This record gives sequence, structure tokens and C-alpha cells, in this order.
Amino acid sequence: MWSIAAHAADLGAVSTQLLIGGRIHSPSSPDATSMAVTDGTVVWLGAERPGRALYPDAEIIELDGAFVAPGFVDPHVHVTGLGLQLTGLDLSRANSLEHCLELVRDYAREHPDAVIIGEGWDETRWADPRPPTAELIDAAAPGRVVYLVRVDAHSAAVSTALLDAVPGVTSAAGFTRGEPVRADAHHLVRAEALNRLERGQRDRARRAALDLAASRGIVAVHECAGPQISGRADTAELLEFEHGVEVRVYWGQAVRTADEARSLVKELGVHGLAGDLFVDGSLGSHTAWLRAPYTDHDTLGIGYLDLDAVTAHIRACTEAGIQAGFHAIGDAAIGTVAQGFSRVADELGGPALAARGHRVDHAELIDAEAIDIFARYGVLASVQPGFDAAWGGPDGMYAARLGAERAALLNPFAAMASAGIGLAIGSDAPVTDPNPWAAIRAAAHHRTPGHQISPRAAFAAATRGAWRAGGIRDGIAGTLVPGAPASYALWDAADLVVAAASDSVQRWSTDPRSRVPGLPPLTPDTELPRCLRTVHRGQTIYAA
Repeated sequence: MWSIAAHAADLGAVSTQLLIGGRIHSPSSPDATSMAVTDGTVVWLGAERPGRALYPDAEIIELDGAFVAPGFVDPHVHVTGLGLQLTGLDLSRANSLEHCLELVRDYAREHPDAVIIGEGWDETRWADPRPPTAELIDAAAPGRVVYLVRVDAHSAAVSTALLDAVPGVTSAAGFTRGEPVRADAHHLVRAEALNRLERGQRDRARRAALDLAASRGIVAVHECAGPQISGRADTAELLEFEHGVEVRVYWGQAVRTADEARSLVKELGVHGLAGDLFVDGSLGSHTAWLRAPYTDHDTLGIGYLDLDAVTAHIRACTEAGIQAGFHAIGDAAIGTVAQGFSRVADELGGPALAARGHRVDHAELIDAEAIDIFARYGVLASVQPGFDAAWGGPDGMYAARLGAERAALLNPFAAMASAGIGLAIGSDAPVTDPNPWAAIRAAAHHRTPGHQISPRAAFAAATRGAWRAGGIRDGIAGTLVPGAPASYALWDAADLVVAAASDSVQRWSTDPRSRVPGLPPLTPDTELPRCLRTVHRGQTIYAA
């Protein structure tokens, strides 16, 4: 017998393991305290005594009361970007412009020869919401190549040395002297900064990011790459990179024909042409594409793809049997994507679309018409509740950008779920922290009344729903039932509860007679569960 607190051996070392003395989240056996795993597959759940009788030769794993839950999947991450924040200059902790520049100054002094890449500043959290300028950055790090990406990764503040290194950037769309670079100008300077990193730096960043994911009970992630995000070299290196966390890679590049789609997927070795295929940008950078102007800036944002391009991409991928998808945040962008799906459905039929499991990522300012279209054609939504937790509410960035009335329309998870849209919950790390329990809590405690979903629905969206968003539709991935992959995490968690979406609403699922498996309490004042061990397909990938 061994204890989870003392043994870090590979669970796949023997043919069968019997986990005993825990609390196991299983829809087929909600009262289970024991689980048997053979060769990386769950084969049985139930009580300890029959488990010992059925598997007398199994290796016994004492859970010591730990909560055993299916491993999480984060369906929208940027692995290298997250790792660069973890291993380099993290500006998410900057509490003012002066503090941000101080962090740059200190990093420049400690790393005299390195390109300076800072991740995560957010001026909307500062008392004086001025972003860094080239002049201020030059004063903090004279003569250095400095790339400071905003928290949403859709704009950046950069040094004069970096601008000088990119021919034509000052005439590119999105360049305004004295302001952060956006759109094409941002894509150009981002590519130049990332290309200056050495392979060793990128690999250290990837390991740090995936190690963090494993420590959060995450067994798989969807990398949302693209030519304007991380580039082909980063994608190829990530596909080669070995780690226990499974990586599904999407490439955000529009195609016009099925042959082009097949060729691009084969050439890059990616799993789909979805994720961050930009139809627009972000609300924080004023680049999300809106139907009415921003409240605090006279612009509609940016539309990167028009209806014809969106339609062509959906048609090409559907005909090629490849999962398609888009990054769409503003109502104009989401409406364009919805129209594209309607057009292709008229040509190829709704079942052809639904069979591919196409997706839309973010889908923040979505209206009833788009919800209906996505639900009708089986379009999945990869959403990030952490966005609402960070920027929602009457005093948040969303309200400043859109006004309180429009901001209250953002991220209507309840309406999407009730219409039949399959939800997958993730983080968009490094934009928000890849902490699945925090995301589940944010979805269940949405800042706008009526938009929240139950903890149980949010948990399903971070497990089963996220596997489904990655094309796994076997009905068991993301659960602990006989026949499912043994991909799970052990948690130090409080007493389990079954909660509805609102304390004021009682449902059959909250009644003990319903035999719905419980979850740790996720009210705002409770401590989130702590991961003790993460196992993917029977292999231990993290041990506390």
C-alpha cells in the first residue's frame, strides 16, 4: 500500500491499480469510494470491499480521503506565451504605469543582453490608465529591443529599437505614434520580437507552461496558434515537444478551398484550422469588431475577415473534413461568423456542418440570433469565464468600453447552454490564469444576473465539453466511468456539495435522491481545491 502524499511512482508500472478511501466523481457511481484502473483505462468503480475482492492482486493506492475528478482540458491556451510570462518579465502584477516601467528597468538591468519581452500589463487596473509609450520604455531600457504585450495580446507597447528593426511598421495599419501598436503593426513587431528568442528559451517557456497546467489538474490543452500569434516555427517546435500534458494544436489561417485546407493541415501537422483565426481583436485594445461605436473611443474596432472569407473557410474545412473555427468577440464579428455558417448550411446542409464540430472561440457579445444559428448547426463555443471575473461588472473595463447596458450582454452562458450550444470552458492563458476551478466558479457566479450556469454544468464544460471541442465525441472522455481513459486528478477539497445555478432556485439535481455526484463548494469566499496529483491515461504527470 502507498499514500498519494508520499509516492510519485508511475501509475502505469503495474497492470491494475485499485484506488481506495477517496471520493470519486462519477456519473455512473456517485457514491464510489474506490476505482480500478488497468493499463490506463478505468475498469470499475464502487465500494472498497468488493473492489478488493474483484482485484485481489491490484496495487493498492490509498487516497486518504482525496477527491478524485476527471482531468481538466483547457481548450484555449498559448503555451509559449504563458511560459514566457512564467519564466520572464511578468507585467500582470504591475499596479501602475510607474510600477510597470520599474519592472522593465529591473529586468533590463538583470538581463543585459536579452530581448525584453513582457507579458500582461493592463492599464485599466491603474489609477492613471495611461499605457507605456516608446519614449518611456526607451528611458527605462535605453537602446534595448523591448516588446510589452497588453494582457489581451491584441496590442503592445514597444521600444524605438524594436520599431527601427521592423521595416515599414510605421506605415502599417494599427500604428499611431505615441500609442500601443495594434493590428498589422502589432503582428509585425510581435514576429520580430519572438524571432529573437533562442530555442532553449522557448523550450524552457513551454515546459514551465505545461508543468503549471499539470499542477492545476489539466491533462490536455488546445494551443491556438497562427501566423499572427506565434508563427510556424513555434508551432513545429511545440508539436515536437515532449510532455505529459497532451497538446492539440490549432492554426488560425483562413483557406478558400478544401484542397488548400488539407494541404495546410498536412504541411503543419496541426489538428484543425480553428482557435484564433481572427475575425476581430479584443475589447480591451478597442479592436473587437462592433456594430455600434465604443463608448470611450470613436471606433467600431477591426474586422479582419469579411463574410465571403468566413464563408469560404467554413465551406473548405467542411468539405475537407477538418474542424474550422474563429476568434470572434464583438457583435459584428460574431454576426459575420453566424451568417457564414448559415450560408454554408444552405449549400451543404446542416448535418454536414454539425458532423465536423466546428467552433467559435470567445463569443462574448453574442445575440439571440447568433445563439440560435450556432445551436442549430452544432457549433461549439470555447468560452473564458475568467474574462467576466476580471473585467465584468458595472465598474469594470467592459462597462468602460461599451457602457453598462451593452456590457451586461456579454458572455451569456446560460442562454447559450439552454439553446443547446456545447460549451467548453478555458482560460486563453496567459490572458487569464489557467485555473479550471476558478473558471468554473466564475461561470457559476457571473457578474451579470441570469448569465450564470450551475457549477455542475460549468464542470462538465471544463471536462467533457472541452474534450468534445477537441473532436472527441465518444461519450466517455472527461468522465470516470468503466471504459474511460484514466485521466484524472486528486484534490485536497472540502466537503462535496450539489449546487444549482442560483441559491434561490432549488432543482431536483440538488436533492440527495437524485444521486448527482457532488463537487467542492465554489462560493466566492471558499478556498479552491488544491491539486495533489494529476494522471493522464494512467501516467502520473504531476505530484505535489
